Amino acid sequence: MEKSYNIFKTDFIWTRSSQQQYKRFNMKTVLMIFVFIAIVQCILAAKKEYTSKYDNVDVDSVLSNNRILNNYLNCLKDKGPCTPEGRELKRLLPDALQSECSKCTEVQKRNSQKVINFLRANKPGDWKILLDKYDSKGIYRSKYGKQLN
Repeated sequence: MEKSYNIFKTDFIWTRSSQQQYKRFNMKTVLMIFVFIAIVQCILAAKKEYTSKYDNVDVDSVLSNNRILNNYLNCLKDKGPCTPEGRELKRLLPDALQSECSKCTEVQKRNSQKVINFLRANKPGDWKILLDKYDSKGIYRSKYGKQLN
């Protein structure tokens, strides 16, 4: 059954096929909007810094406590369980190396340099294992030069 409407002084017949076309048009429009929003969110997420919720961790106390430090090192070496902080570090470490820590906060950059210096000086065996695990091809060692060697 067709309905006839007088819209703006023109005759318009609302048929079943025009209803389907209108619905298809709306569905496509809605889908396009969702895709656009998803793309924008991905772009914005890619530019964000790493989470700063662990920036208040006292790195000096971790480095001075062998039990806690060894737990973190074992986590990074896949030889022990990980705390939430350890899991986050383990997940972000490859990206941080690749992007030269471009998403790191200033606190994270300072702390990472402090940890690198400490491990190189005080735990060279563990440092070598970590270098071999996270930079097996030597890409970052040559990229960062003196910082990592």
